[in-house]
Amino acid sequence: MRVLLHYDTDFSGVDPNGVDLQVASCPEEDDERFAELLPEAEVIWHVLRPLTAADLARAPRLRLVQKLGTGVNTIDLDAAAERGVAVANMPGTNAQAVAETSLLLMLAALRRVVTFDARTREGRGWPADRALVGGELSGRTVGLLGGGQIAGLLRGMLEAIGATVLYTSRRPRPDDPAWRELDDLLRASDIVSVHIPLTAETHHLLDRERLALLPPGAIVVNTARGAIIDEAALVEALASGRLGGAGLDVFEHEPVPAGNPLLALDTVVAMPHVAWLTRETWDRYFAVAVENCRRLASGEDLLHRVR
Repeated sequence: MRVLLHYDTDFSGVDPNGVDLQVASCPEEDDERFAELLPEAEVIWHVLRPLTAADLARAPRLRLVQKLGTGVNTIDLDAAAERGVAVANMPGTNAQAVAETSLLLMLAALRRVVTFDARTREGRGWPADRALVGGELSGRTVGLLGGGQIAGLLRGMLEAIGATVLYTSRRPRPDDPAWRELDDLLRASDIVSVHIPLTAETHHLLDRERLALLPPGAIVVNTARGAIIDEAALVEALASGRLGGAGLDVFEHEPVPAGNPLLALDTVVAMPHVAWLTRETWDRYFAVAVENCRRLASGEDLLHRVR
């Protein structure tokens, strides 16, 4: 079975689980090599570079698009369905890494790591400017947008530190005292962290009006999808000083261009959509991806089929 791994990483050394796999890797930015590999590909292991209808049309042998991760907003699902191509994802496989990174971004924003790093490299790290006094997570209220596995893991971490955790989810949970309606959660949160998929309903969910509900000095963290937050509104709130900072692993346009105004703010901690990127995550990704190739070959039901 010919597999196109659309990411610059090494599959060698992974147990193929009894499946005859011929895996060819291709960096996401190498469109020429990607086009060369598409005609023979039976399976695409997809990460982030959008997979379009035009791409699928150049892959006549394709049977499965396997998302390495959870969000399938970068795959043209309608085009895949029209061509009879199955789409599957793997929920939960990157949850530990993303939860840990969300915690990292909260702490980095609270402790002004970006500014202190730059000042230290310039030889003027001490004494610290009085405006750079940081804060602690303990005693603060953190609001989580989402009630899934990532949010659940992060909740445990935060409560262990001493934070109060609230959350909101698509389905109301009135029996849980930590559950809030979205607007009520925002009003109560010193830090808000995003853990929901990007859909038509969640696009710019945190717009200017909702960001204004956050208490002065609040911090926004996003490791989900960039377009859930209206970036222009976030820039305004940060530049004015009404919000205290942001920790962002995702942006509306990726790769994020150097001219994005968020990158010019020293209250923003930025990462390039790599919250998931650990060796342990790759191991879990490959385990599910190989198993679904085995199931595809044997005609069994796929794990976590989306379409």
